[in-house]
Amino acid sequence: MSLRHGLLGLLAEGPASGYDLARRFTEVLGSIWPAQHPKIYAELNKLAAEGLVEVESEGPRRRKAYRITDAGVVEVKRWLTEVDVDHTMRLQPLLRSLFFWMMDTDELQRHLEAEATYYRELADQYRDYAARKDRGEFGYSEQTQSMRVTIEAGIRLYSALADWAEWAQTVPPAKPTSPHTNG
Repeated sequence: MSLRHGLLGLLAEGPASGYDLARRFTEVLGSIWPAQHPKIYAELNKLAAEGLVEVESEGPRRRKAYRITDAGVVEVKRWLTEVDVDHTMRLQPLLRSLFFWMMDTDELQRHLEAEATYYRELADQYRDYAARKDRGEFGYSEQTQSMRVTIEAGIRLYSALADWAEWAQTVPPAKPTSPHTNG
């Protein structure tokens, strides 16, 4: 996902400061797509220079609230409908799994147990969020409905990773095979 398009999409919901946008990224996408404050502010400046956003107001301590322009809305829609989806996923746990053979069995078991717990807890957090959305705590706007779809993806992704970490505890290298005896 492009940070610029994520920011434009969030600003399509309404004006926000860089701080508010960083909080929204954390709230909605958390560990799936983290966005750091310096990168957000740098991207907002680029978007403003390109005429895709503009400063709506400036508050205390020079805090700026940005809003999307008509050109910004056109750009988000172009990205959604015309740009090929980047299906690349960088999951460090999967990269690490390639080298599990280098860990002691006990270390690997502890690691995989911690991973399973971590992913189950994240899936549960997303389930709680989904339940709140389903109860209408955030209304029933199109944005909320789209966010519900995103939350469901998080639930399913983290549940699958938890299942994977639990399964990995039951097979080599986490569970060594006994040597074959021919007899």
